Amino acid sequence: MDGRERASPDADDGSALQRAFRRSDLTVEQLWMRYFALGGDADLIDVDAQLAGLRSLPEGQRDVLALAVNERLDELVSRQRAPYSRRIRQGRPATGPLAALVQLLDAVGSAPPEQLAGLAASAGRALGVEVALHLVDHAQRRLVRLPDGPGPAASSLGVDSTLAGRAFRSVRILSSDRDGQPRLWVPVLDGADRLGVLEVRLGDPADLYDPALREQCQWLAALLGHLVASMGPYGDLLERARRCRPLSPSAELIWQQLPALTAATRDFVLAGMLEPCYDVGGDAYDYALSERTVSVAIFDAVGHGIRAGLLAAATLAGYRSARRDGRSVYAQSSAIDDVVSATFRDSAFVTGVLAELDVASGRLRYINAGHPPPLLLRGGRVVKELAGGRRVPFGVECAGLTVGEEFLEPGDWLALYTDGITEARDAAGTWFGEARLVDFLTREIAAGHPPPETVRRLGRAVLDHQGGLLQDDASILLARWTRGGPRLTAVR
Repeated sequence: MDGRERASPDADDGSALQRAFRRSDLTVEQLWMRYFALGGDADLIDVDAQLAGLRSLPEGQRDVLALAVNERLDELVSRQRAPYSRRIRQGRPATGPLAALVQLLDAVGSAPPEQLAGLAASAGRALGVEVALHLVDHAQRRLVRLPDGPGPAASSLGVDSTLAGRAFRSVRILSSDRDGQPRLWVPVLDGADRLGVLEVRLGDPADLYDPALREQCQWLAALLGHLVASMGPYGDLLERARRCRPLSPSAELIWQQLPALTAATRDFVLAGMLEPCYDVGGDAYDYALSERTVSVAIFDAVGHGIRAGLLAAATLAGYRSARRDGRSVYAQSSAIDDVVSATFRDSAFVTGVLAELDVASGRLRYINAGHPPPLLLRGGRVVKELAGGRRVPFGVECAGLTVGEEFLEPGDWLALYTDGITEARDAAGTWFGEARLVDFLTREIAAGHPPPETVRRLGRAVLDHQGGLLQDDASILLARWTRGGPRLTAVR
């Protein structure tokens, strides 16, 4: 030691703050106003004393004061930059809603999935709110809060019994001020697929009805929806949070093959459901949307467990290979036959329906391979079964194949389902039955429920009818053709 007394860190910080303040071209009063707007709570006299070196504010308050000075210095630097010959685009924003979204995008590029909730919370703070991300479980009965750091086990909220669940079901922002804590519940979507809700906690009840803040929270929720969908395959935490119990190996296989539960374009909305979701074996569905055509398919592979799952996965592969090659439904049917018969040589077969809609005309062409006939609903009522295009199940030698045809009208609904829906039995042995299915769909459409919510409720109804334990897979693919409807920002 040389015997000289070293200056304390606080003294160094204070003198640096004083020098920065002198460069800011602000009066003490102007700086205090900026400091106060950022959340500083020291009065004008204390700030003046800090700048004069007469006292030291608490560490957190010095940081707020430093932020106010630095924001001013950033403004001055931007004014002194050399001019361009033309107007240039604005660079990276430092504050505001766009800054929050950019911050989130930058951070997730190198973050594992388990950090998403914490990064969402940071983005929320940049908006001036506190947020928590809740994802829906596979059965679509609970909304599970993702932990944003180390702590207790995640909590959950009922989809059918809470305001958060109502926001999820209705795809609308809902507000509450219960227990003196103002909150917004914002649906989290990946396109049209409902993934959960964003809980937004506000500091002022007046913010509940701020339209700009609602819109900004909706932007954040939309970005989080895309991130949940894209980051999920890179780790297990997001998937694990959505499981109330383990998936069977066959269910694990099937869920990895399926597209999102819900998809939509301007002209078409469809939604699928598989039950029992944690133990599904041989049921599967698929679809492809484009500007000109919509292709849909549903399959039911013979048997149970992993063997049925493998058969269903092979069927999906054969179907997609032919469809993506631009082949007709007739050729798609033949391709599935080839895959099933060549891969499973012990009398394995798959029932199913393939359909393709021409969006401009409403012309629907379809093939039914030993499957329950699709239902056509018009004006909220079932008007017919599509009984054409019949053939034997896929994998069985087929001759004399024909393609069914129907012309849909705008507003028509189409229901493709497996026999596990109608053959679910209650304790007395009574089937759920086609009549009950028709009545259910009629009531749900009359109530104004869109396809995603209708299939969610149907899955619950079928499970409840059989006491929560299905003996066979029960699946449905429900579609609505609107032609020329309004652009969809949420599925209604």
